[in-house]
Amino acid sequence: SLDEIFGDGKTQQVYSVIHSRSFNSRPLERKSGMQQLARISAKSRCDPIAALDMQPEYVKAILRPLGMLEHPIVLISDGQDLSVAERLLNDPEIAPMLKFVPNRAKWIGGDITLAIMSTTFIGNPASTFSGFVAKSR
Repeated sequence: SLDEIFGDGKTQQVYSVIHSRSFNSRPLERKSGMQQLARISAKSRCDPIAALDMQPEYVKAILRPLGMLEHPIVLISDGQDLSVAERLLNDPEIAPMLKFVPNRAKWIGGDITLAIMSTTFIGNPASTFSGFVAKSR
């Protein structure tokens, strides 16, 4: 995945990863994911749906103070909710920096590597993927 997106020089690349997780595949999974997100947000006093929606203003509020809006932003997702990608592509600040992993290079190990090696990671606290990345970083 790193090679596909950045080519040579990947070890020096400054970039962010956004992990979009929708919990839409199965009703039981969605309910469980939403309950987990509600517990986490209540405990941390964070917005209960911001990490699901990944609105451009939410993403910019995280990346701007870090100076990361001028660097590539890679979106990885479970592929179940394309509205996140559409919203980010429609934002004039984010769209020019937004990158996607090509289908030929998509696999869980590549996504994990991209996320762990990123300069900045924005994920969903109710996602086991995001939890693994956060612990690994």
